[in-house]
Amino acid sequence: MKHSLKTGVSFGLTSAIITTLGLMVGLYSGTGSKALVIAGILTIAIADAFSDALGIHISEESENKHSHKEIWESTIYTFISKFVFSSSFILAFLFLPLQTAVVINILWGICLLIAFNLYLAKDNKTGAWKVVAEHLLIALVVIFLTHFVGIWINAAVY
Repeated sequence: MKHSLKTGVSFGLTSAIITTLGLMVGLYSGTGSKALVIAGILTIAIADAFSDALGIHISEESENKHSHKEIWESTIYTFISKFVFSSSFILAFLFLPLQTAVVINILWGICLLIAFNLYLAKDNKTGAWKVVAEHLLIALVVIFLTHFVGIWINAAVY
């Protein structure tokens, strides 16, 4: 896989999953509002996609190892993958009750994370399960922490 594509998709997909799951669970636990959860996901899909793309752009420039074209390709791939994968979490909210959509999206995010990590392990010819377990642990920590932060905020505000 081309460096710029691998950089953009791996960063964009991982960031989309972790950030969107955290925001979604936190908003769900804190507000119980489908509209706020959808608005939060759309905000992540737009604002955070631009932010992450710029972050990759600057990171790639700072390495001073890539051509101008490769830097822009990484930037664009990061934006597209972050936008698409973050936006994919909205679908369940359009068709399912709030709590069901949250559970389905957690499973969706975990499946995406596992699948991509298995692909990367195969591509890099490395052991998959240690990497998968490490990344899943991080995702689960984010889910649990944001859940309890949402509950805490709800109790503090209401």
